[in-house]
Amino acid sequence: METHSLTRITTNILQISLLTVSLLMVPVARSQPNPYQVVYHWGTLPGDRPMGIVTGVQPDPDGEHIWIVERCSANQCAGSDLPPIHKLDSEGNTVKSIGAGLFAWPHGFAMDAEGNLWVTEGAPLGDARGQPGMERGMGHQVIKLSQEGEVLMRLGEAGVAGDDATHFNGPAAVLVAPSGEIWIADGHRGGNNRVMKFSPDGELLLQLGGGVDATSRESARFNDPHDLKMDSRGRLFVADRGNNRIQIFNQEGELLDIWTQFGRPSGLWIDDNDVLYAADGMSGEQWNRGWERGIRIGDAQSGYVTEFIPDYEVPNGSGIEFLAADDDGNIYAGQVGRQRFEKYVRVRP
Repeated sequence: METHSLTRITTNILQISLLTVSLLMVPVARSQPNPYQVVYHWGTLPGDRPMGIVTGVQPDPDGEHIWIVERCSANQCAGSDLPPIHKLDSEGNTVKSIGAGLFAWPHGFAMDAEGNLWVTEGAPLGDARGQPGMERGMGHQVIKLSQEGEVLMRLGEAGVAGDDATHFNGPAAVLVAPSGEIWIADGHRGGNNRVMKFSPDGELLLQLGGGVDATSRESARFNDPHDLKMDSRGRLFVADRGNNRIQIFNQEGELLDIWTQFGRPSGLWIDDNDVLYAADGMSGEQWNRGWERGIRIGDAQSGYVTEFIPDYEVPNGSGIEFLAADDDGNIYAGQVGRQRFEKYVRVRP
């Protein structure tokens, strides 16, 4: 009897241990606090026209304004005479609008050290959302603008997709390093699945990933690279969305690390204190089972996730894909499926 009892006790302990290990392996997003309160509809456009799909957010260097790109009060700018780029004040009022007629399906958005604006045309070849632009000879470019709306540079050939040094296929994101070098994620879903680095004059310096049948889960390769950001050490963070991870590279394109703890990232933001904000608007049953949709906030140096803002609403297409934070830690984000612009106000330290 004593031998059988000891066996049962040992078996129970083993089962409890295995259960504990399995629970520890399950991602639990809500173990982090949520110190934010959301304003679901923030910002007004000229003439009170509807807010289109917001595809980019950039705080102005003056610390008092926010720049956004939205798709002309809809999910499309081809054929529209509405300007898609807006400068908002701290109350969300539009004080300037530019870019009318320049874009068909704007996607990525960045600001360089001189305050110039960079916008990508993110619809890849074969995507129905890019067809209206292709019919008008638009798309597959990265365009640099002054804050007055003057076109200063174009990379790529308008309306022509390709995978060489001078063509893109629906570029998803652009980033301008402090040195002036230009990083481009090319391209959006079904695009070239590569990250490219150009000189300030537009000369190709290096390429990561890409090629025929380029979609890959291998390290330093990509599946829908959707956003690019850089930390204070000059490390490049790539939101490798289709692979549910962030890949980190140095300036020479050497892979430094791979992080999966930020879910399925569509958009990234890294502030001056190396706080990393990751917009996960697609996790769930379809794309990334076992993970919750929302915004994960952590340390860009250690990789620790410290805060999580859950998306409590029933999924309606993709959720948050594009975001940025101001100096006070308030977050500005574009909800794609719900076509609205949101502000997350930090209410607790």
